[in-house]
Amino acid sequence: MLMDHRAEFEHLVRDRLGATAASRVLWSGPRLICIAGDFTRYDVHAVREHRRSIDLVRYRLFGRDLLGLETVASVRGSVQVARRARREAVARAAADVQSAAMLELAGAVDEVLLGLGDGVNRVERKTYRAYQRLRNLACLRPPQRSKLLVYLKVDPKGVDPVPGFTRDVSGLGHHGTGDLEVQLRTLRDVERAQDLFRASYAAA
Repeated sequence: MLMDHRAEFEHLVRDRLGATAASRVLWSGPRLICIAGDFTRYDVHAVREHRRSIDLVRYRLFGRDLLGLETVASVRGSVQVARRARREAVARAAADVQSAAMLELAGAVDEVLLGLGDGVNRVERKTYRAYQRLRNLACLRPPQRSKLLVYLKVDPKGVDPVPGFTRDVSGLGHHGTGDLEVQLRTLRDVERAQDLFRASYAAA
């Protein structure tokens, strides 16, 4: 293997390309490129089993001056790289599941707010979705990673604050209108918030 003959390789590079090129050889991520007129399926299988950074590249000659190259197989990295790729795939899958849950939650909030009574309209704004009667009664922010934020036309002083659920934002800047922030993480939270939704509807 190339890694077992570093000195010989650097000597070859020095002879062909000079000392500067030889000093720039990076051994942290070696890659082997095999170029041939063709490869068998056994070659491809062997490369994929090897778990090293190896490319099999097939060449074709077109006339005397034109050369075409085609990658037949490409394997990147070591076992650690494969493990990292698996971890990233698991993380992406988890994020997709979480995103789907947040979209389902947003749908449930939408259904509840539109069902509060006659005359409720939904209006899409740039940074939030507004639910209006005569004026905004609720403003729904786009889903975050693990929660939804809804701002209601309810006086926070009349609501017992619940950490992680309700918050007085009357002195804080935020997108949308309403001084009471409601944080929703599950469908049960939507049920807990229904009295607050109705109070906001009455106030609007």
